[in-house]
Amino acid sequence: MFGAKAEIAAREKGLDFELVMVPFEMKTLYEPKHPEVLRINPKRQVPVLIEGDLELFDSTQIFEYLESLKPEPALWPADLKGRARARLLEHKSDEVYFPHVVRLMSDPRAPGAHDATARFYDEMEHTLDGREWLAGTYSYADIAFYMAQLFGDRMGTPMTDAHPRLQAWRDRMGARPPVRRVAGAMGLYLLSIGRKLPPFLAGISA
Repeated sequence: MFGAKAEIAAREKGLDFELVMVPFEMKTLYEPKHPEVLRINPKRQVPVLIEGDLELFDSTQIFEYLESLKPEPALWPADLKGRARARLLEHKSDEVYFPHVVRLMSDPRAPGAHDATARFYDEMEHTLDGREWLAGTYSYADIAFYMAQLFGDRMGTPMTDAHPRLQAWRDRMGARPPVRRVAGAMGLYLLSIGRKLPPFLAGISA
């Protein structure tokens, strides 16, 4: 999920890069680790970014570098408070919403996880009142939550009829070529190993 966030951002900005995928298997997680991942990230996780003598890890840190490297098209709002709100939304996707999804990966009936994700959907539904994107303009906050909710849906906590704005937002996200390319490739991989896809992901993975 976190690698996909960084990849979508790089593609939105039209950057040239070499993508190296690290094999993943739930039973063994990232073993054997890619040697560059091990060397660069003490957490032993993707994504990592290498550009010359610069080596970064963590999807948000990588994104901040990409934003500075190529400011246009901007993926943070232009105004100070808008950027702060967008950064907070991105952080909440990773650190408030997604931990409940992680719990569902190991226990589909994890106490409180379904209720917590539903409350987060309610909050994002309210956030979208009168706006097209989470932070007003399209931003990294949208990318982060799109990837997080993709996994949430797969883990059995989908949006419901109580979230029409959020579902329309997700459709707009899936129509963006970089999102469609990255999420669609993920969907095709999941299909290749016999996993079922949420309808919205199946629609962009065809």
